[in-house]
Amino acid sequence: MSTTDNGPWWRSAVIYQVYPRSFADSDGDGVGDIDGIRARLGHLRELGVDAIWMSPWYPSPMADAGYDVADFRDIDPVFGSLAEAEALIEEAHAAGIRMIVDIVPNHISSEHPWFKAAIADPEAPERDYFWFRPGRGEHGDEMPTDWRGEFGGTTWTRAPDGDWYLHLFTPEQPDLNWDHPVVRAEFESILRFWFDRGVDGIRIDSAALLMKDPSLPEVSAEKHPFHDLDGVHDVYRAWRRVAEAYGGDRALIGEVWMPEVERFANYLRPDELHAAFNFDFLGCAWDPVLMRECVDRTLHAHVAVGAPPTWVLSNHDVTRHVTRYGRADTTFSFDNNLDNTPVDLELGTRRARAAALLSLSLPGATYIYQGEELGLWENENIPPDQIQDPMYARRGHSRDGCRVPLPWSGDEQPFGFSTATPWLPQPAEWKDRTAQAQTGDPSSMLELYRSAIALRRRENSPEFAWLELHPEVLAFTRGENFACVVNMSGSPIPLPDHQTCLLASGPLDGDRIPPDTAVWLRL
Repeated sequence: MSTTDNGPWWRSAVIYQVYPRSFADSDGDGVGDIDGIRARLGHLRELGVDAIWMSPWYPSPMADAGYDVADFRDIDPVFGSLAEAEALIEEAHAAGIRMIVDIVPNHISSEHPWFKAAIADPEAPERDYFWFRPGRGEHGDEMPTDWRGEFGGTTWTRAPDGDWYLHLFTPEQPDLNWDHPVVRAEFESILRFWFDRGVDGIRIDSAALLMKDPSLPEVSAEKHPFHDLDGVHDVYRAWRRVAEAYGGDRALIGEVWMPEVERFANYLRPDELHAAFNFDFLGCAWDPVLMRECVDRTLHAHVAVGAPPTWVLSNHDVTRHVTRYGRADTTFSFDNNLDNTPVDLELGTRRARAAALLSLSLPGATYIYQGEELGLWENENIPPDQIQDPMYARRGHSRDGCRVPLPWSGDEQPFGFSTATPWLPQPAEWKDRTAQAQTGDPSSMLELYRSAIALRRRENSPEFAWLELHPEVLAFTRGENFACVVNMSGSPIPLPDHQTCLLASGPLDGDRIPPDTAVWLRL
């Protein structure tokens, strides 16, 4: 399982993100778990994915859905046990599927032994593993800085002894001090722990946030005090050395939100991360000019450092793209809250089908968020008293709508996800979106993904060139014999000269491609 025709697996893989709380529940408590994933591995094998990226499954108080980790070397009981996790890794490998686990290095849980020791004793050595600082003002009762958090709100909480500690996310997620050698050594040990258990890759949460300017300046136009500081690259060079010690087939994949393409590419230099998520593509409008510019930027940035591009349409933090593409504003940004603005789900689904063929035919690796292959939309009708996302209280936007448990079978909730009430409510309309309902239906989203992934394995040439067909059409070749054409205009366009139509995202109009439709052609 080490390489493909295009080099190491991570350069061209189709990687499926599992959000374990919402994938499948085996024990009837309404929350997904590891044995539920093991029972549904057949779905992922039939889908044709190359790897699973597992969102955090570690012991956690769940202040932020598991991204507040209390122990990186164990599994939270709500998900199962370490033995079950090891069995999942082994069974996935037997099915030809690699495993990627999520590591959260910027912060840990306030229930982690380090932080509990630091709070209990101001003289404890663990105090230096975090950002404790005296407050401003005569009595130290003003926060050390006015930094704003990643979820909005303040970034400092006062400890019982009067000092303040930094948390870029919730108060239950204290930031680690990555200038401290013990912190660096601990995380290198955590990498080895999971590599020793057969894990093939590490997804790195909030990868650009680790380092902070110790002088604690306020945010300025010239330099940000905790975004993308140069020292973070030394951390990932050390991590790369750990990965390389396991034979060169282990991958490091960063969550890097970075508007500057050049700064983004720095994380992908040959001695740092192997790949990083392409949020430029995820947030791009359904617009041919903007999308082409985005693809060009992405390809140029990655060629410059010899890294594979990645293509992402949705994940556990963003509004599902069936919903995004059905709005008048088809972009995504945490600063642009479009919740409950009008959505045309028929239009969004049609565009999502076309986007699937687009993303799966671009050079590099593609990420699929669970449920994307079922055509699920964002559930924006969760009652406020059932919302669990801590971002909701700070920004008025909840990520829970994209985290709703998957529908597997049946005509009523919980659609085969569990025998109990799911931890988040499912739309009743999802009865037509279950895996069971879509299997064998050639017009379904699931069968489109299955067909596209199977074809991709045969057509995945490293070559790429644009075809100039129409100002509002994205068209390109992958090698001499394969082309993808996406009609983003408002009118049908003629099919270009071709030998065979391999796959279409929707019905063709004779020899014409309807609006918001993509086709794969044999030239």
